[in-house]
Amino acid sequence: MQQRCDDFASRAMDVCRDSRYYLAAAESLTGGLLADAFVRIPGASDVFLGSSVTYDIAAKASVLKVNHDLLRIHGAVHPRVAEEMALGTARLYSRYDCEGRVIGMSTTGVAGPGPDGDDPAGLVYIGFALPRRLVKPTAMHRELVDDYRTFSYELHLDGDREEVRRGTVMQVLDRLDRTLQLYT
Repeated sequence: MQQRCDDFASRAMDVCRDSRYYLAAAESLTGGLLADAFVRIPGASDVFLGSSVTYDIAAKASVLKVNHDLLRIHGAVHPRVAEEMALGTARLYSRYDCEGRVIGMSTTGVAGPGPDGDDPAGLVYIGFALPRRLVKPTAMHRELVDDYRTFSYELHLDGDREEVRRGTVMQVLDRLDRTLQLYT
């Protein structure tokens, strides 16, 4: 699994480097594992800008600007929260030389060992915010927000806490790889 992770991360960074896109992450249940998947690859600093570990629900609102009411009503385990986290990290890591070229990724969910309220262990949402110039609108993408299109995927992962966390990272990398192959 580690080799597949490395392959996906390396290929995504190569595509981003060639296409002049950048990557940034917002992590909850993965707690830095997604960032590690990128920074373990030599040359990551060319395209990987950073990751915000916003494990606490209030940090999602204060750091990433996820809507307070959304978090109050639905909690952190929700597809729209994943999308707003991805958009928030794209905004957070944008700077003058890469504005409109940052791909935001996010992870939120329940790693386990047990459920979190009504949400079962293994329920995870991964989110993406893609620059408008990278992707054409489809039914799966939300509205255009700040020149980004957002979307999310619901995952149901099996295993213990670490398997859920690592499986989440693998799913993000796999979906990122597919997206970049489709649009670049």
